[in-house]
Amino acid sequence: MHGWLPLTIQAIAAVIVVAAIGWRTRTWRRVWLPAAVAVGALLAASAYWYIAAEGLADDPAPNVLWIWIAVVGISVVVLAAGWRGARWWRRGAAIAAVPLSLLCAALALNLWVGYFPTVQNAWNQLTAGPLPDQTDQGTVVAMQKARRIPAAGTVVPVDIGSAASGFKHRGELVYLPPAWYASDPPPPLPTVMMIGGEFNTPADWLRAGNAIKTIDDFAAAHGGNAPVLVFVDSGGAFNNDTECVNGARGNAADHLTKDVPPFMEATYGVSTDPAKWGIVGWSMGGTCAVDLAVMHPDLFSTIEDIAGDIAPNSGNQQQTIDRLFSGDKAEYASFDPMTVIAKHGRYTGVSAWFDVNGTPSVVTPPVVNAGNSGGSGLGGRDAAAHTSDQASAANTLCATGAANGIACEVVTQPGKHDWPFAAHAFASALPWMASTLGTPGVPAVALPAPAPPPPTVQAAAK
Repeated sequence: MHGWLPLTIQAIAAVIVVAAIGWRTRTWRRVWLPAAVAVGALLAASAYWYIAAEGLADDPAPNVLWIWIAVVGISVVVLAAGWRGARWWRRGAAIAAVPLSLLCAALALNLWVGYFPTVQNAWNQLTAGPLPDQTDQGTVVAMQKARRIPAAGTVVPVDIGSAASGFKHRGELVYLPPAWYASDPPPPLPTVMMIGGEFNTPADWLRAGNAIKTIDDFAAAHGGNAPVLVFVDSGGAFNNDTECVNGARGNAADHLTKDVPPFMEATYGVSTDPAKWGIVGWSMGGTCAVDLAVMHPDLFSTIEDIAGDIAPNSGNQQQTIDRLFSGDKAEYASFDPMTVIAKHGRYTGVSAWFDVNGTPSVVTPPVVNAGNSGGSGLGGRDAAAHTSDQASAANTLCATGAANGIACEVVTQPGKHDWPFAAHAFASALPWMASTLGTPGVPAVALPAPAPPPPTVQAAAK
């Protein structure tokens, strides 16, 4: 993301594009170059509009992304309009300029979202290379029955099924710590459901989020003890943004609450106690983590929301209602955490860790009326200042949760809204999550203390 490779490719691409354009004729300079620039500007503006209209991101994109998208448009026009009469080497440059500018736009996009931190990570993802610690179910069963405890945990591809939800999804993954192999039947370990971002595969947490090294290191420091992790599919396809709700894009919520827990309990003998189940989510997954837990405290007790939104988000509020719920405001309200918490009333035994990226600061949470009746939920959300700012979302949700019995804290750490930040946030909160879920051999770890208020500056006495 930040090494020599992106800069080198961009420098080469810039030289090739300039060579492809050239000075050429007066008609070329007065007609075709302005036309190419206009097409490039229109393409960049269209991409900007689409991302904003679809609610695909919260952090602003780097300017270099729009520049390279514009260069893509320019390169296409130069190739088409400048082919006739051009020398062979300029034609070659024009041909090379299009894929190179596309690659530079992709690199700028990756710099924004942090999907591929390294070349090796990108290669493994694009070629579906083996995951760290990956094995198969047959080997897992044989090892467990023989009580052959591995030095590190194992990752198992699983087919969880969709009998209860009817949700078409991709294959999912389970991480089993070394302690799982210690007995037959296995010990009833706690479980953490891992949910990725809006554009995702179930393996993203393992590849881009570095989750396996994080959990393996944790298990090694605690005698092989760690929670079982299940890496779920919340979308069914890479670009299907369900926000983990039941709606027009599929019954994702039912899959995560009605298919996954029974499968894990029956197949891997994990604990059935909701006090032993947690959810970790990044970006869209953070929104899902809060939503699913407050809707189903009978299933989940512990939440880590890493830079999620205040509610399911697929554009502005009306766009979200239209896109996810086919215009049904009541259905939207049933998945709005603020409304759900207010309707539920006081929670018992539920706790939440909210991660926010940015400069650590103290944000005063809004005053929340714990006695607010749920109503449709729309007015309540507007009153909470609907915003895509995760800091505001985290503080609002934590304040509402605290007023209704949910122990919580908002933790702000340096970073961008990308996978490296998500990986760091998960590693930071894992000791708390594992201890709160009652993982054997893990000492108690409390939520972090709130940050002290900034010092006040008093005017000098006259």
